[in-house]
Amino acid sequence: MQATMLNTKGYFYSHLVKKNNYTLDLRTCIENTVLKLLENDTSVNRPGMLLGKIQSGKTRTFIGVTALAFDNGYDVAIVLTKGTRALAQQTYQRLQGDFADFKHDDTIQIFDIMLLPDNLIHYELNQKIMIVVKKETNNLQRLYTALFETYPMLAEKKGLMIDDEADFASIGFTRSRDQIIEINKIAGQIDEIRTKLQDCDFLQVTATPYSLYLQPEDLIVNSSNKTFKPIKPAFTELVPVPDAYIGGDYYFRESEDENTVAYHIYQPILPDELDVLKKQDRRRFKLEEALTSNKIASLRHAIINFIVGGIIRRLQAGIQGERPKKFSFIVHTEQGKQAHEWQETVVMEIKEGLRKAVESDKALLHDLIKAAYVNLQPSIQQLGVILPSLEDVKSEVETALRNDVIMITKVNSEKDVNQLLDEQGQLKLRAPLNVFIGGQILDRGITIGNLIGFYYGRNPKTFQQDTVLQHSRMFGYRSEEDLAVTRFYTTQHIYDTMKKIHEFDSALRAAFEKGGQDNGVVFIQKDTENHIVPCSPNKIILSTITTLKPFKRLLPIGFQTGYKTYISKIVAELNDLILEHVQGQAIPEPFLLDIEKANKIIEKIQATFDEKEGEKWDVQAFLSSMEYLSQNSVLEEHRGKVWCIVRKNRDMGRIREDGRFEDSPATTKGEKGELKVAREVAKDIPALILLQQNGKEENGWRGCPFWWPILVTPENTPTVVFSSKSAE
Repeated sequence: MQATMLNTKGYFYSHLVKKNNYTLDLRTCIENTVLKLLENDTSVNRPGMLLGKIQSGKTRTFIGVTALAFDNGYDVAIVLTKGTRALAQQTYQRLQGDFADFKHDDTIQIFDIMLLPDNLIHYELNQKIMIVVKKETNNLQRLYTALFETYPMLAEKKGLMIDDEADFASIGFTRSRDQIIEINKIAGQIDEIRTKLQDCDFLQVTATPYSLYLQPEDLIVNSSNKTFKPIKPAFTELVPVPDAYIGGDYYFRESEDENTVAYHIYQPILPDELDVLKKQDRRRFKLEEALTSNKIASLRHAIINFIVGGIIRRLQAGIQGERPKKFSFIVHTEQGKQAHEWQETVVMEIKEGLRKAVESDKALLHDLIKAAYVNLQPSIQQLGVILPSLEDVKSEVETALRNDVIMITKVNSEKDVNQLLDEQGQLKLRAPLNVFIGGQILDRGITIGNLIGFYYGRNPKTFQQDTVLQHSRMFGYRSEEDLAVTRFYTTQHIYDTMKKIHEFDSALRAAFEKGGQDNGVVFIQKDTENHIVPCSPNKIILSTITTLKPFKRLLPIGFQTGYKTYISKIVAELNDLILEHVQGQAIPEPFLLDIEKANKIIEKIQATFDEKEGEKWDVQAFLSSMEYLSQNSVLEEHRGKVWCIVRKNRDMGRIREDGRFEDSPATTKGEKGELKVAREVAKDIPALILLQQNGKEENGWRGCPFWWPILVTPENTPTVVFSSKSAE
């Protein structure tokens, strides 16, 4: 087969490369994508895939792909955008800007499908054509009419259909209330258009492709008795991610290292506070107590942190002779308009209370400012940049409150968003400090500049990978100085779920890099007979997954022990089971433990935890992961065993100084540090660390010793996803 020759020096692409200063990595991605489009049959069921990250430059990449495609025989590009008018407008304006020079030369025409003229002449139709189409029924009907009735010559040209955020509307199926899989109407319209076009390639662009990769090969749709062939990528090209990009690694991996700026970014919210913010109820919270009530302590803390953080950044800019930036903060906890109105009222009351305190209660105001300053200080100092004095910050905050520089905006609808967009289609920051309160309308591609605070509380019964990641508006390109004053507020449960989803996301990306989307990840479950078996990835519920990779730690976090009366006997049994292996050793050496005995120990440890208090431990995932990794050793003598590392007489607290649950009870300090030892011995089977804690009341426990288990996965762990629960 003759190799395809790609023209990379053409009129469109060479101009954009120079205009937008494309990096070598980006050019390689763009050129590989077009080459694969030319070489692969990207038909209805097998489109190409551009896989990026949330707010990482996917639009920039597919614009480059379009330009290069135009230089290599393509004449028509159809861009399917997310399902809101604001986002369609944002994409349209972006295309108009990037292709402005070509428009002036009359070599390209760019249209919004809803504004497409019905009297285009051949002079215009013979130019390159770009059409922006919102994934919505009327838009798609207009596209169908344009292609097959008004301008049928366009349907005969070589075309490229780009489905932006492919997971959003063009997923091939949804679940009805009766859990019957049905064809999505919008997806049906897109499929009909794709099928009728004579020569059209398909490229899907997304950061969350799991609904595409994890679909079964076919679906029987009961209502129509037809088999629907879902979208399966013919190839996957990864959009390069520059070093300046801040995403899940920063929020959920780097944040575990106390020597980083990221360590300070997460701030826990109590679930009860989210209930208070759903609707007004004076039995729970009185509005006039907005500056003092513990019922909304985290929200108040978040708003004041945002104000103080924004003021610090503006003072830093002044010191450095730069123009001060405007900053933004998002409150996103509910979808309902009633909740947004109540949250707007609460935030307005906080703002008004702070303004009044400038004149009437400076002691309270200064205490609140100082608390925020102390919260932000460690991350700013960690970065090593200028920290304005507390007195200067107090003075500037007072001035900001007097001058009313804090804009609070409720965003409920497309109309609200349209009124807020600037000429580039981005959310306009009208004041130095901007608080946006809303729900889903703020997601899915809306660009919100200089975001330094995100108060997030969406807590559905079943988390969906694409939805949760798309809510992550705090991802994107952020300066280090902005990150030092950035804080992310959510509950421990939501944070842990987002961390799981990030780990799953990272595992799939790693698999793509190793050899494509069709291999590299093992999905497992326990069957009804308690055996570990492979499972279909499309069946998993993402909030119940555990992703395994080399040297990952699995451990209970946020739990509470039972009372001494109830657990002393079980603890004594555990002591007998565990300590018999390490008698006479001051610092016990690691030893091999049969998996059956390890399972018995873990089950007894679970029985010492209070299921009604604190965070629930997914012990099934712990046990199943330990068993799977033990049984799949390449060394026969290690099969069915784990390395066990025991440490005694520990006094770890339940809650850290920053208010978060302790999640690092094991140490790497010294030669005998248990984590260090675990990483040395866990080559092909896992290491089980068992820490005997004294459980003192002053450390947040209930005055009874207990055992705290940690599973460390082996160095040679394949990428494994264990699902505790099936979606069936």
